[in-house]
Amino acid sequence: MHFRPLLGCLMALSLSLAPVAAFAQNVTMTGSPLPDQPYTLIHPEAMSVSGEVGGPVTINHPDAPLQCVLTVVAVEDTAWTADGALAALDDAAVSQGWAETFPGFALTNKTTTAYQSSTALLYEGNSTDSPQGVPLTVVHTETVDAGNGYSLDCFYATEMAETVRPLVDFIIANFSTRQDALPLTTLQ
Repeated sequence: MHFRPLLGCLMALSLSLAPVAAFAQNVTMTGSPLPDQPYTLIHPEAMSVSGEVGGPVTINHPDAPLQCVLTVVAVEDTAWTADGALAALDDAAVSQGWAETFPGFALTNKTTTAYQSSTALLYEGNSTDSPQGVPLTVVHTETVDAGNGYSLDCFYATEMAETVRPLVDFIIANFSTRQDALPLTTLQ
């Protein structure tokens, strides 16, 4: 299973590069209204949510250069596993695909990670440029559960990694392919 980023969502990515003094510690939960595409996306309360029912859901932080996009699609490959996807990952193809939007993109890490409800493939990389004019870090996760493919991509200004990456890790660790999830980890 390979998810290609939606060009429209990527081009809409707008990042503020102002230094971030502090993030809100409160969290909120965004869940799917569709019973056949369940999920719970737990994120800092300050992040705004946009999207249409059945389409990608985008969350943006108003005080940080951070955007995450969740896509849920029906899949037929119910035998998909994160370990199998990791073993089959074509580094060159992934880098080339992201480099079309983010020039100079190169993978820096690939592994599996835990969502609340399942194990996900995770890969990440950095670009040397972007439509926003700054190098970006892309953190891509994906899993398959109950006939749905879930892709959660987070983008942030690479220079802000020390401040923003804990938010990305929080969002990923608390994501669930179920509609009734509660936060497992706290936001520091």
